[in-house]
Amino acid sequence: MNFSVHDDDSEHATHTPAQRAAAAARSTWVSVVVNLLLSMTQVVVGLIARSQALVADGVHSLSDLVADFVVLFASHHAKKDADQDHPYGHHRFETAASLLLGALLLAVSFGMIWSAVQKVESPNTIASVHASALWVALAAIALKESLFRYMLRVAKSVKSSMLVANAWHARSDAASSLVVSLGLIGNMLGYPLLDPIAALIVGFMVGKMGWNFGWDALHDLMDRAVDEQEVQAIRKTLQATPGVAGVHDVRTRKMGDMIVVDAHIEVDARLTVEAGHNIAVAARQAVMQHHRVLDLMTHVDPAQRPDADHDGSGLAHDITPLSASPH
Repeated sequence: MNFSVHDDDSEHATHTPAQRAAAAARSTWVSVVVNLLLSMTQVVVGLIARSQALVADGVHSLSDLVADFVVLFASHHAKKDADQDHPYGHHRFETAASLLLGALLLAVSFGMIWSAVQKVESPNTIASVHASALWVALAAIALKESLFRYMLRVAKSVKSSMLVANAWHARSDAASSLVVSLGLIGNMLGYPLLDPIAALIVGFMVGKMGWNFGWDALHDLMDRAVDEQEVQAIRKTLQATPGVAGVHDVRTRKMGDMIVVDAHIEVDARLTVEAGHNIAVAARQAVMQHHRVLDLMTHVDPAQRPDADHDGSGLAHDITPLSASPH
């Protein structure tokens, strides 16, 4: 699940790291309580009712507890201010957390698939399940879907991809509980093989979700750019700054849920260095105010005028390029 912001970039700027961390902690602790009660119930009832699928679903819920504590740990560190060793802040703790969530889901998936395959290969060992397992599975669907909707609402309110990842983790649980319910119904109707098959399907679902989270986080750690729609929105803000005659070479890279931007802006070649610098300051402030931009490095170029005197270099004589990252 890849979360991006297009509709209202200015809203993102109103949330401080402390506010985002508080929202993460609040929603995550709700998830901790729900998953703790649910996983204990699923595992215990699954063992008593002899349902491998329900036990697998309980283990999946138990993995959410570990995932929740990873989110809490990452949120605590991501809100730290920039320091000498981390001049851009600690925002990538969130990306690292998403990578760890993906690895966790893949590990859980492997265990579930392995156990289910062993059962499928020995169908004579599959027992008929008790009806109590079905009632627990149905209750799990309702709880997990409600948890997903709550967590996603919080994640969107502070625009956090890490919280979105954790919310969709809860949705994957709801989908897996649905599969488990179908497998239990089939088992109770006289098709016992459907219980481990349901566990197998859940395992593949968890693995796919883990791969998607981990792959996206890995690309973000490799300085992946934001999508073109967001780049164009930043370019438009730069071009709207008074004194900016042109914009080119806009490059972006993700820093957690924030963006670091490099851009070349063109100003009138007849301006002084100080005047060009002031335009760069204004452009930087505009972008950081209206977009989820952590920092903007501007390179000021002289705008080419038809009436400018040039030497062989192609640059006007009365200004030289300057780089600015004004603070």
